[in-house]
Amino acid sequence: MKIARFSHDDAIMYGIVDESDLVVLAGDPMFAGYEPTGQRIPLADAALLAPVIPRSKVVCVGKNYHDHAAEMGGVAPEEPLLFLKPNTSVIGPGDSIVRPSLSQQTEYEGELAVVIGKIAKNVTAADALTYVLGYTIANDVTARDLQRKDGQWSRAKGFDTFCPLGPVIETDFDPASATVETRVNGEVRQHAPLTDMIHSVASIIEYASAVFTLLPGDVILTGTPAGVGAFDAGDVVEVEISGLGILRNPVRDAR
Repeated sequence: MKIARFSHDDAIMYGIVDESDLVVLAGDPMFAGYEPTGQRIPLADAALLAPVIPRSKVVCVGKNYHDHAAEMGGVAPEEPLLFLKPNTSVIGPGDSIVRPSLSQQTEYEGELAVVIGKIAKNVTAADALTYVLGYTIANDVTARDLQRKDGQWSRAKGFDTFCPLGPVIETDFDPASATVETRVNGEVRQHAPLTDMIHSVASIIEYASAVFTLLPGDVILTGTPAGVGAFDAGDVVEVEISGLGILRNPVRDAR
């Protein structure tokens, strides 16, 4: 089931994708369930938004693919390397990624994103997937020059617009059968099976929930494969995960 958050006639709504239509729901299904209103809206008439705005945080995992760790000049850590993005960094499909004037090297990182559906604290890997509402696509945009300069990642990862999410949340998804691909202006820059992740979704949830209480609507970014690189104003960045769709965002410089 694909869950969309969208705008139509100046209202923000939730719906279930049914071929070329959206079956409108009475409210946010994370809290209100899947009660249909009886209204159907053509997808073509709706503007898809970020499918979730995290209530508290975006938890990210760094260097979760061996090849990406190598291209960054090191080995993969034995345990998940966690960092946070603020929820103010989240944008939706079609929204512009804004390159800040403070950075001269802004880069894409295509990733699988996990949407938490209920409160999770100290959960085991065996139970972890029962806390997942669904999956979507993310771009962990990074100011690489600031990451190197600061020696920590908060500023480099946390600018407004640095966490595109979308286009929808898929509740029935198997990472073992999917690939992630990132393109800039149609040119493939990253491509890898999600099975190349070092730490699985379940093990990441176990690890993260031992540190933070995960709340409904929190999002976990699971890491990026090799091939990260810069983009410029005027470019279009696409991240595609088979079974989840395409997250497409244009790029502009800060005004």
